[in-house]
Amino acid sequence: MSSTATTAGQGYRQAKDWNANQYLKFEQERTRPVRDLLAQIPASSPRRVVDLGCGPGNSTEVLVSKWPDARISGMDSSPDMIEKARARLPSVEFELGDLNTWTPTNTEEKVDVFFSNAVFQWVPSEKRLPLISRFIEMQAPGGVFAFQVPDNFLEPSHAMMRETASEANKPWTATLKDRQPALARFQSTQEIYDALSPLCQTINVWHTHYYHVLENHEAVVEWVKGTGLRPFVDPLSEEERKGFVEAYLERIKKVYPVSVDGKVILKYPRLFVVAVRK
Repeated sequence: MSSTATTAGQGYRQAKDWNANQYLKFEQERTRPVRDLLAQIPASSPRRVVDLGCGPGNSTEVLVSKWPDARISGMDSSPDMIEKARARLPSVEFELGDLNTWTPTNTEEKVDVFFSNAVFQWVPSEKRLPLISRFIEMQAPGGVFAFQVPDNFLEPSHAMMRETASEANKPWTATLKDRQPALARFQSTQEIYDALSPLCQTINVWHTHYYHVLENHEAVVEWVKGTGLRPFVDPLSEEERKGFVEAYLERIKKVYPVSVDGKVILKYPRLFVVAVRK
């Protein structure tokens, strides 16, 4: 996804509904990892495919194009995202649901491919791999679970969010003191492998760094407004939010150099996993 939260929980309990229009400002860049993940899925003609955390349907659209004969559906916890997805792909079934408890409506029909783009980073750390395992356990042998997550917890774009939130004596300090997102860096390759290998015959893991050329530092802020910045600004009042974003922008200007043409390069690491059920 693009980045879409599909679970409400400890890590993001203050979030409001997601803004699909904000998310889609960088649709081309957010959809590229979808295609990169899809290219590694060893399923030539699946019958049943589910897009977990489908967002506004940009990832689902790629799946429909790849497998036009499959029964493809999407689910997400955001009403705004589901509304946009249904408008985009009216012939595809989209369902509002909580990733933590969601199950396919027809449990007798095994899901051949579970696909997830930029979702599981929003799940509290200790729940991520057990939740992924729960979905894999639903699949028949040969079923594929494929997911991608941003791996930018330590990148300046995200470190500056935490630093800004931790500033003392700011208008937002009191509001965020007890409400900072309880998110952690995604699990290591070893942890992923050890958790999934009892269930899977093959596990393909890789890491890609994308370098997005953006117009300026303000564009970096616009990018993260649609995803990573939301847990910090959603709990704030309008005035607090404005001050927070301005302070964050000043930090961003210090850590991302301006290129000779005035543009700014945003490094964006992503982690990919394709697991095949035993």
